[in-house]
Amino acid sequence: MATTTPVSTSILDEKLKKSKGAKIGTLVFGVMLVLGLIYIGFKLTNDLSLVHPTSIYPFVLLGIALMIALGFEFVNGFHDTANAVATVIYTHSLEPHVAVVWSGIWNFVGVMTSSGAVAYAIVSLLPVELILKVSKGSGFSMVFALLTAAILWNLATWYRGLPASSSHTMIGSILGVGVMNQVMQGHDGTAGVDWDQVIKVFKALLLSPVIGFVMAAALFFLFKLVLRDPRLYEAPKGTEPPPFYIRALLILTCTGVSFFHGSNDGQKGMGLIMLILVGTVPTAYALNHAVDKRSVTTFAAVSQQVVRTVGHYVEPAATVADAGPELERFVSTHKFEPATMLALEEMVNDIRNEAVGYGSLGNVPQEMQANVRNQMYLVSETFRMLPKYGPKFSDDDQKVVTNYKSFLDRSTKFIPTWVKVAVALALGLGTMVGWKRIVITVGEKIGKTHLTYAQGASAEITAMITIGMADGLGLPVSTTHVLSSGVAGTMAANRSGLQLSTIRDIAMAWVFTLPAAALLSGSLFWIFNKVAH
Repeated sequence: MATTTPVSTSILDEKLKKSKGAKIGTLVFGVMLVLGLIYIGFKLTNDLSLVHPTSIYPFVLLGIALMIALGFEFVNGFHDTANAVATVIYTHSLEPHVAVVWSGIWNFVGVMTSSGAVAYAIVSLLPVELILKVSKGSGFSMVFALLTAAILWNLATWYRGLPASSSHTMIGSILGVGVMNQVMQGHDGTAGVDWDQVIKVFKALLLSPVIGFVMAAALFFLFKLVLRDPRLYEAPKGTEPPPFYIRALLILTCTGVSFFHGSNDGQKGMGLIMLILVGTVPTAYALNHAVDKRSVTTFAAVSQQVVRTVGHYVEPAATVADAGPELERFVSTHKFEPATMLALEEMVNDIRNEAVGYGSLGNVPQEMQANVRNQMYLVSETFRMLPKYGPKFSDDDQKVVTNYKSFLDRSTKFIPTWVKVAVALALGLGTMVGWKRIVITVGEKIGKTHLTYAQGASAEITAMITIGMADGLGLPVSTTHVLSSGVAGTMAANRSGLQLSTIRDIAMAWVFTLPAAALLSGSLFWIFNKVAH
């Protein structure tokens, strides 16, 4: 691939020489960083006070794992957050350093208001047996392998100034671990991969650049049809900002893209951080301690309904030796047996008895927290897969199951506020350090002419809408590919011409990201497992 490393004569270099916002921007982010670290330290110390380990090893492992996970978000900031500011910088709507800090603030807000749906959509792609063994060597090998692979590939593409997709990289890393895990166990390499989930996520990654290109081109034509101001379709002259209304629109869309980027991409590392927390300090993080006695009382009543509901589908001749291994076999192989429903019925009843016996999730004994969580997670995953691989529930029965599953997910699939703060700060810090390379590629190297105001607005509006819709659906999409394809769409619509060498490099990075990340993570998983054992 041809290099796209920026040269010293970049338009951006000239703007940075005249920029007056560097010190103010650094000061604002510095204050946010200090306050955030104080908050994280206070909350983490408070949570870990519940833990009484026999050695310092879990805390050391926790620190290393968190640094790697946040390192992924830091590198993610290099790539994706930089896309949000490219258009406002190249249209002179905001000074570069002001734009970066403004984007960082709204990324922070987006992360803090995120639902966690995308985080656990990513986690659901992982082999269930490794999630259940996250506190053991194979579980940690999984997390370390996929995060390290994602970081290495992202750094490689960033170094070449290529707007590669962190989402794409993470999915590839997860697939590599899943396939290698099955090969190491002597099974078919694809057996442990939930292909339905993979295809669902991959469709979002595949379609988002196409949507970005087409929608941005259509919006650009709409601008030309509705707004006749010729200034909108000319390259900026000197360093003068655009007309007020278009400048306001560009800043607004930059804000929207930054917010939705934080809300969507910021979640990609959250689920993995939660696996790390569960694996190292399950006493504090295996179960959601906010689920109180009142909620448990309601849960007990719902559990009784579910036991009766599942009982309708249990065959009279079915037998099961141990419910846990049977459910684990089902979610790992997707092969339904009559014993599966009986095991599910028994496990639902066991969870109910444990919850009622302890009164609240916070009262579950330290040595039982991880076990109760695994039971809840296993039952939730079983219910998620049954519609495809098991008996078909009636509509009324499905409503009962859905209500019950929501409690299980609230108990095990939660994100503490301090985790969101840590991810937001890591994203912001990455943007502050490495934004320049990707911004230059988006702003100068996709089209043959300078980005016009209408082109910038069209690309940003497209990115904001696309990422916002994906976030609402709980699907991970690539901010990078949506915005860069949006810019390309406007260039094509305006007949400005495309720099084919850059388009080729971005396309090749898109094609090779998934197999390269999969190969890298699979190899690292094999190596880490050998070292762990």
